Amino acid sequence: MEYSINQLSKMCGLTTRTLRYYDEIGLLKPRRVNSAGYRIYGKNEIDILQQILFFRELGVELENIKSILGKNQNDQSKLLKSHLSKLLLRQKQIHTLIENVNQTIESIEGGIEMKDSDKFKGFKKEMLSKNDETYKDEVIQKWGKHAYDESRKQFENMSEIEYLEFMKLSDDIEIGLKEAYTLGNDEKSAYSKKVAELHKRWIELAWGTYSIDAHHNLVQMYVEDERFKKYYDRDQEGLAVLLRNAVFYHLR
Repeated sequence: MEYSINQLSKMCGLTTRTLRYYDEIGLLKPRRVNSAGYRIYGKNEIDILQQILFFRELGVELENIKSILGKNQNDQSKLLKSHLSKLLLRQKQIHTLIENVNQTIESIEGGIEMKDSDKFKGFKKEMLSKNDETYKDEVIQKWGKHAYDESRKQFENMSEIEYLEFMKLSDDIEIGLKEAYTLGNDEKSAYSKKVAELHKRWIELAWGTYSIDAHHNLVQMYVEDERFKKYYDRDQEGLAVLLRNAVFYHLR
């Protein structure tokens, strides 16, 4: 059976504009174009579209979907397993958050008394899971498994007050960096000193310990590693370098 672009749009829930875009980028070509210039889709295109929607739900970028569809079934299977592990991790995160919300509701309605530490359990677990997914292997390689385990334990055991301070510090560091940059971009200034001290406290909370050498290595990585540099420089280029220089100058 064949479908016009309008019929396919209604069936799959995508707009005709999206389907035309998929055609333009070579992701989903129609089976043929009829004499009136309309795109016509057949069973093969339906199957391909099903795969596209599936990968899109997994959060895969369109350019990567295009690449995946060009691979053989074994390669597709490996990629699916990789995405499945991420989904299962996300499922655990969501389950923890659901538990947290349910406990909060019961606490509000008087059913149970919720411990202060439990109020942030879901958020902390989600943050830890995301960090593990992205940085765990790298952290262990650079600083060792003991350092990784101790840092993770420290974060898990944060009190409500410490957690709120930790989150506020992240915001204060970003605001302070922008302020120091705007007021001269000078690592020797009092504004830069304040940022360096805030970052030191942030490390103490995150790691449970502090070392000047480790701090210097960390901020140097912020400059050398494009991922971290991009994060700090997302609003103003030069902030990662300013943070590194401020820490080097004021904390020796």
